[in-house]
Amino acid sequence: MKRNKGKKALLLSLILMMTIALMSACGNNNDGQVNNSVGSEPPAKSNEVKELSLFIDASWYPVKEWTGAVAEKITEKTGIKLKVTVATDDKQLPLMIASGDLPDLVFTNANIARMSDSKLSYPWNELIEKYAPDFKIDPIRIAIHTMDDGNFYTVRNSFATQEEMVQNKYSVGSDGNPGIAVREDILQELGNPSIDTIDDFMKVLGMVKEKYPDMIPLIMDKDWIEQYFLTQFGVEGLLDGWYERDGKVDYAIRQPEMLDFFKFMNRLYREGDILAENFAYTNDQIDDQYSTSGKAFAHMHTVSIADSDNIKVKNAGGSYTFQMLPSSISKDAKAVSSGLGFAGTFITKKNKDPEASIKFLQYLASDEGKKLTMFGVEGKHWTWNDEGHPNLKYDPSDADFVNSNGIKWWYLYNDGVTEGMLSYVPGAQKTKALMERKAFTVYKPELGLIQLQPDSDEKTIKTKIDEMIKNEKVKIYLAKSEEEAVANYESMVKNAEKIGLDRLVDWANQTYQKKKDLFKK
Repeated sequence: MKRNKGKKALLLSLILMMTIALMSACGNNNDGQVNNSVGSEPPAKSNEVKELSLFIDASWYPVKEWTGAVAEKITEKTGIKLKVTVATDDKQLPLMIASGDLPDLVFTNANIARMSDSKLSYPWNELIEKYAPDFKIDPIRIAIHTMDDGNFYTVRNSFATQEEMVQNKYSVGSDGNPGIAVREDILQELGNPSIDTIDDFMKVLGMVKEKYPDMIPLIMDKDWIEQYFLTQFGVEGLLDGWYERDGKVDYAIRQPEMLDFFKFMNRLYREGDILAENFAYTNDQIDDQYSTSGKAFAHMHTVSIADSDNIKVKNAGGSYTFQMLPSSISKDAKAVSSGLGFAGTFITKKNKDPEASIKFLQYLASDEGKKLTMFGVEGKHWTWNDEGHPNLKYDPSDADFVNSNGIKWWYLYNDGVTEGMLSYVPGAQKTKALMERKAFTVYKPELGLIQLQPDSDEKTIKTKIDEMIKNEKVKIYLAKSEEEAVANYESMVKNAEKIGLDRLVDWANQTYQKKKDLFKK
């Protein structure tokens, strides 16, 4: 009897222990259902914060450390914090690749093709299938990034199709679009002449020279010298880009409208509207110093330049303001967006936790993650407007505030639609300029698929041509006469053809014909 009583007591104890364990498990589920995955809770919920190393392949990147409200919220949501290293120059990542000394994650624009290699990076498609099967990416983005081996190793941020942009009226574009700001007070003193055409603008610059001989009529940021006026003359690509006519592609320097652009830039120089030394600036702060110290009338940079200059002038105690010129001052104005996005994140073969890494990117790719990285912390930095855009509680042109909070810059995964809404601030000059530009922008991402392999013969030819153009274009800008400018332009094109331009264009057309069908529905 005593033995039977002992067995019963032991059995009751085991049943009680199992019941307590089961109740404990159920207690972690808010909806009252049995949760069989308590042991696989996200790290953030189990207070385990993992650190991954991240190399940012952009020496100009404005955030250097995983700090600020956005970074803290991402860590809270994902259980991941990043140990960040920003490149010292554009040679650092290639050297790291050569030595095999790679971090967990690499964020790059310049080395997308090189990092899309199974020897260097994990294919996203394999990691998603194994660790994050509910991580859904739309077919166009997958097609764009799929390499010849059938894998895709990243998805660039900042990309949107024309259809996506049309469907999202409050997505107006990014800071990365050109613009010109002019002094409002001086315009008033000149009698508020209208500036609706390129000739109008030239006349106003002439009036400035006459009345304010010590002032620079137009100062240009070293990285934004060509873009605004290329648009006005209808040139569809940058000097190192492609354009398409009747189903064929060619290098932009041979687009017929390019010569008119060069003649105009040469005229600006010959008439004393710009400085010769402007083409030699290596510091991108020099133009800012001219404009915010009262030494320049017009400032060519991006669509946000009036807003950002006004903040700097006000903070320095100045009393004058800038206003943006219209995004189009020509009937020929045309903007072609051939971009596939800006940069992408790679999970390297040195990564110590690929599962956590792909799940980290999956969170950033969610609607919540995209809004957090692009707008900031909901409630603190923004609230959602039912019309379909964020009501920001800060000025997105205030770089000090944006950078210190890490707003936007942790967009290791995002898209052009969400990024485009950061610029929608009713009443802001940048917003107006972007809405104007959106109206005449045509999207041709298929041109962006003409991508050269890192060590290919075509890559070598293009590199030589682009280096030659960097030197020769300045000779066109600074020619002493229009005839000399035309001769220098024709010489530049001939030099490109001697290097191998026709061979490069033949290869580009073959690639274009293969890739463009990706965008057909």
